[in-house]
Amino acid sequence: MTEPTPHAQASHRIRFDWGPQGAQQVPADIAVVVDVLSFTTALTIAVERGIEVFPHPVYDTSAKELAFRHGAALAVRRFEALSLRDARHISLSPVSLMKATGVDRLVLPSPNGSRISADYAESGAAVIGACLRNAGAAASHIAERLGPRGTVVVIAAGEQWPDGSLRPAAEDLWGAGAVLTGLATALGDDLLSPEAHIAANAFTAVRPRLAEQMNACASGRELAERGFAQDVEIAAEYAVSPAVPHLVGASFIDAAAR
Repeated sequence: MTEPTPHAQASHRIRFDWGPQGAQQVPADIAVVVDVLSFTTALTIAVERGIEVFPHPVYDTSAKELAFRHGAALAVRRFEALSLRDARHISLSPVSLMKATGVDRLVLPSPNGSRISADYAESGAAVIGACLRNAGAAASHIAERLGPRGTVVVIAAGEQWPDGSLRPAAEDLWGAGAVLTGLATALGDDLLSPEAHIAANAFTAVRPRLAEQMNACASGRELAERGFAQDVEIAAEYAVSPAVPHLVGASFIDAAAR
């Protein structure tokens, strides 16, 4: 077996890193994917409403084929859904999930969140989707099920620059920190790696002004300027959902409802 590199944070049971690249470096028994604006926020709302979600990395013909194969609806691009103004058309917009009717299966394309989920699933890790809305529920679920030697990594998905490189996103740091704060409370602060402590401390610092800072951060401003201010408000709500999206096979279902 190859010895882990220092980047694996192997001497700590609770770990943190960024994006698909970080996910490749940090193994764990349980992987928590955080993509606040908006994959895991939309995912949490969907599974809370009883919708089975099939993640997919791109919106293309392969996504359409996946939807056809599973008899699922296909989430359209965010701006396409906005122009259609029809509750039957779902996108990464959390508002669209809250308004959706008659949908029980959904293919939800997302470049970073879906890719990270798939990579960890292939490694044999249990994959959980988390955001600010369900951070407390996710942390409690993991703490109850983690064995005495079990390990957890929380991955802030981040965004992509036009050249495809990782753009760290403040909202994902805060979302990851919210989960890590819950894990530290339940399992012990000493289990966190220094990297995990950074994320937890970032959430603790921003929590008194969470909604304000979500609207002020770059991703929040970008969405608001494009007409999705309500999505940012929904994503900024902390610990309001009991849902815990768990990837089982090809799809996410609510572990809290099992």
